[in-house]
Amino acid sequence: MDFSKTIYENRRKKPVPFLAAHRGVSRGNIPCNTLAAFRIAVSQGADVVELDVTKSRDGRHFVFHPGMEPVFLNCGKYITEMTAEEVRQIPLRNQDGVPTHYRVPALEEVFAFLKGKVYINVDKFWTDAEGIAEEIRKAGVEKQVIVKSYTDRESLAQMEKYASDFMYCAMMWHKDEMSEELLKSRLNYIGAEVLFDRESDEIISDSYIRRMHGNGLLIWANSIIYNEKEVIAAGHSDDISLTQSPELGWGWLAEKQVDFIQTDWVAELGAYLKTYREEAERERNMK
Repeated sequence: MDFSKTIYENRRKKPVPFLAAHRGVSRGNIPCNTLAAFRIAVSQGADVVELDVTKSRDGRHFVFHPGMEPVFLNCGKYITEMTAEEVRQIPLRNQDGVPTHYRVPALEEVFAFLKGKVYINVDKFWTDAEGIAEEIRKAGVEKQVIVKSYTDRESLAQMEKYASDFMYCAMMWHKDEMSEELLKSRLNYIGAEVLFDRESDEIISDSYIRRMHGNGLLIWANSIIYNEKEVIAAGHSDDISLTQSPELGWGWLAEKQVDFIQTDWVAELGAYLKTYREEAERERNMK
């Protein structure tokens, strides 16, 4: 990836969407949001790594999804209640809930590993925008980092105050009422994370995507399922791609010409998109 160019320029060079690895690649004994999970994501061809950030009681930033301590640590405490030293001592659990040798990594460690390799979507940035922004600058990964938020006034003000130079992606449900305003703001607005539960939603329509691309903006879509009660891609998910047909999930999103697909299955999505691209090229050559 050429980080001297804009993300829009880099995307235009790719014939298929960016592969965004949700918390790295984890399964079996390897927990998510670990250096191992990120190393695997990079080796499997991820263009973007998504990670979560939380902060210990004594102010150290760790890569961990806030609130998931009962699942991944099972220690009776939350990271916000522990010192950094306590956090480092607790083993992460694998998918069967069994303790492993893996530990929660410090944010600075993860930035050091990912520097110069991939784009980095720093999720939960809004929980400590000032502190996390300082870590990003200290690590020298400003040109790689993508931050997101919803588009309420408070969130946008915080982004403008602490992160106006970082790539900013707005999280939007169903329709987009903010892009024109965001293009005029101080933010380095690169596009929208589109969240939709119906195929008919304006935010995933062909006309909307064409308009965004015409303005030099990108579309981030999700095939992940974080919570089955909150449908964020109208069922075009990793699950349906793997258990029924990739055309129903990943293929539908690729046909829409979205620019990112966030997945828990990087290698499988990458293999499918390679086939998808080859078939599209064959069809063009036959015309």
